[in-house]
Amino acid sequence: MSASLDTSHLWMPFTANRQFKEKPRLLTAASGMFYTSDDGRQILDGTAGLWCVNAGHAHPRITEAIQKQAAEMDYAPLFQMGHPKAFKAASALVNMAPAGLNRVFFCNDGSEGVDTALKMALGYHRARGDAGRTRLIGRERAYHGVGFGGIAVGGIAGNRKQFGATLAAADHLRHPLDIKRNAFSRGLPEHGGELAEELEQRLLNLHDPSSVAAVIIEPLQGSAGVILPPKGYLERIRAICDKHGILLIFDEVITGFGRLGTAFGANYFGVLPDMIICAKALTNATVPMGAVIVKQSIHDAFMQAAPDNAIEFAHGYTYSGHPLAAAAAIATLEVYRDEGLFERASEMAPYFEQAAHRLQGLPHVKDIRNLGLVCGIELESMPDKPGSRAYNVFTKAFWDKGILIRVTADVIALSPPLIITQAEIDQLFDGIANILKTTA
Repeated sequence: MSASLDTSHLWMPFTANRQFKEKPRLLTAASGMFYTSDDGRQILDGTAGLWCVNAGHAHPRITEAIQKQAAEMDYAPLFQMGHPKAFKAASALVNMAPAGLNRVFFCNDGSEGVDTALKMALGYHRARGDAGRTRLIGRERAYHGVGFGGIAVGGIAGNRKQFGATLAAADHLRHPLDIKRNAFSRGLPEHGGELAEELEQRLLNLHDPSSVAAVIIEPLQGSAGVILPPKGYLERIRAICDKHGILLIFDEVITGFGRLGTAFGANYFGVLPDMIICAKALTNATVPMGAVIVKQSIHDAFMQAAPDNAIEFAHGYTYSGHPLAAAAAIATLEVYRDEGLFERASEMAPYFEQAAHRLQGLPHVKDIRNLGLVCGIELESMPDKPGSRAYNVFTKAFWDKGILIRVTADVIALSPPLIITQAEIDQLFDGIANILKTTA
């Protein structure tokens, strides 16, 4: 690290700041599958940045689009104004979205997308004269960003215990992770689909279906340690929501844009939600942008309920549909299409799965879970030191092996850019295997 760099002023997000600043891990450049560290080493990116750089780093087409837009027009508001690229980006996103979702509201990240979708759900029912639907249902161990709405429906206790009460009318389904019955599953777990029945048998019985506005779930729970839906689970959740007039929201901030080998998780699972929240890879992480894609009937309910010339949805952000973000999104979606990156991810998934499961039987490996180009490797926790074992692997991977991984508690999460090669998959998993063997 440069001796002149002062790290004291920056309060870093989701970081053990004091520990980090004792020995900072600094990245100074990126290209393709690799970062460059401040000491000049090449670091294989096993996490697509933060689940978001799906097309690889510094893609020239995306870079050029941003540069051109910055020179042409740096900013324009979407409050009572507009600019062409915001509309073009919305159309491009609809063309990639599952059929039936064709209205787009732009925001800046997944957290804002979640709060936007929750407000849409509440406002939709009210616009239809069903204002009694105020309850929101999420899942345990869910991550829906860090807004107050997101942490209310989210199920990671550590993300809200410092802040006291959030939204009162929120409840949670159990998560479907069942290592005892599903350990070392390849793809979707066989057991646990019946947990979807809890939505109707427990929560709707408890609260009354007519009080519930929406259910929000991640098709694949990523940030909590790669929790996969059991076979039939999502289909049953959809059916229960339909039966009781409840909106179903998919948080696809992670599963959107090729992570599972399809445009969205909704495509992969064949389950159509009423809304999809996306962000991260929407712009290949070059410029912050998020979006909520909704059914036209939801959009139209707002249009029909509002008086003439009135603002139909009292919500938005200064940077909604920012010109640079819109340009980046258009270019990114073109890259995904023209380079066949979703198809590439689907083709690479079997090799990725085989490499991941080669770790079975290594010291302290408790479970391996995979789907598409995402993998969770759960390790046995050290006595009285939860999270330490995976964190040790994380630091050794960076310093000793030149690979970037992500850890949540004692789960190693991998989600590389969709351009990863077989040789790079081997490098990633061989490096982890070596660390597990030598630190046993």
